[in-house]
Amino acid sequence: MYNIKRFSIQLLAVAFMGMMALSASAQAMPEPQALVKEASDNMLKALKEHEAELEQDPQKIFSLVQDILIPHFDFERMARLALGRSWRDASAEQQAKFVEEFRLLLVRTYATAMLEYTNEEIRFLPFRDDIEKGRVNVPMEVVQPNGPSIPMALSLYKNKNDEWKVYDVKIEGISLVTNYRSSFNRDIRTSGMDALIENLSKRNDRAR
Repeated sequence: MYNIKRFSIQLLAVAFMGMMALSASAQAMPEPQALVKEASDNMLKALKEHEAELEQDPQKIFSLVQDILIPHFDFERMARLALGRSWRDASAEQQAKFVEEFRLLLVRTYATAMLEYTNEEIRFLPFRDDIEKGRVNVPMEVVQPNGPSIPMALSLYKNKNDEWKVYDVKIEGISLVTNYRSSFNRDIRTSGMDALIENLSKRNDRAR
């Protein structure tokens, strides 16, 4: 059984990286799909421009991801979903610290997965959601050369500034953020919210 959290982030990296191969015009896509394609195009362009630098200093991938992709994510929303009821029990200070450490965890894991990208193909599946409702899933599949295609979807919502933001990724129907919830809440029950934040901080520090 794969590690769903790690696997989900790897496929999220593939989703943003693999879109360049698609021939569909962003102008012909629904707005959320077009956003994903534009972000992936910009990321691939940056990776090609900085290829030599990345070979010498792989850590540079973090700044590229931070500048190009992270603005399209709502990490506070992801953090709230990942904690579930525990979010309401946390103080404002704890919430802010958790959002920051959770963001760093996802960025670090995502950027590392991006360095392992091996040109998998991504196909958009028919878009069926009503964008007027302000919350959609962008369905797609990862085409593996030596295995079955893997269905996935990016969940986006439109915020108060009329911007579409990614707040979850689902692999074969399994949510990344709610998958984190069970382990986070177990840690909170065992050791408390502050201990969870401290553990995340230590993990992020070790990766720097």
